[in-house]
Amino acid sequence: MISSASNTELKVASIQMVSTPVLKENMETASRLIKAAAEDGANLVVLPEYFCLMGLKDSDKVHAREVFSSGPIQEQLAAIAQENRMYLVAGTIPLEAKDPNKVLNTLLAYDPDGQRIGRYDKIHLFGFQTSTERYQEFETIEAGNEPGILQISVDGQDWTFGLSICYDLRFPELYRALGQVDCHIIPAAFTYTTGKDHWEILLRARAIENQCYVLASAQGGKHQNQRRTWGHSMLIDPWGSILADLPEGEGFISGVLSKEKLNEVRSKLPALTHRKL
Repeated sequence: MISSASNTELKVASIQMVSTPVLKENMETASRLIKAAAEDGANLVVLPEYFCLMGLKDSDKVHAREVFSSGPIQEQLAAIAQENRMYLVAGTIPLEAKDPNKVLNTLLAYDPDGQRIGRYDKIHLFGFQTSTERYQEFETIEAGNEPGILQISVDGQDWTFGLSICYDLRFPELYRALGQVDCHIIPAAFTYTTGKDHWEILLRARAIENQCYVLASAQGGKHQNQRRTWGHSMLIDPWGSILADLPEGEGFISGVLSKEKLNEVRSKLPALTHRKL
């Protein structure tokens, strides 16, 4: 991990993948891209939703689930964070749920020592159906019920991140409940159909209305299960400007979070202090 240019700035990166049904392949891809982002100077790296497995059928993730705090996926994530000396926000992995036929779709965060420092279980479950597409996450996923916050310190500067996952993006009340943060982290696997019309608009809206950065990590391409995801991993600033965007395919984007930019936006337009309801 390379120190930030100043203690009021934090270099971050977002990984984009086109995950397959083979867990080992996906872990190798994630590890390679994380290493590249760390070598580029990122202090914090985010993986996309379902980075470890995009199964041929929805139930595949149930068979790959792990017990919280124990399992090969979690062990590898901790090792990757430690090896690269950076903070790692690991997209989502399937964890054991109360219902044996379902999983929790869980984001885990690790520090540069490989210690787990954050967890968020996806609250809002995607449901979408047309004549050609059908997605019903509730059939294999158990919803979480607690918002997630991640706090880290780099070079003596504290940073606060709101945690959300994919479909959560459509529910602004969740982001209000998370309070004032420096950045919202959003791993996702948006479908091509919904992504082309709504992804960028929703991401920029969450940045503008909460006057913070948004760092989104996406799946981006045609998967072996024939699902097509939208891609466009992005970093957006508190004014709603897109600082980085990867349209499709695997790779990563990077950029800098700035406390000065946050303060500038919030001081010239103090909308967060003007709230009435």
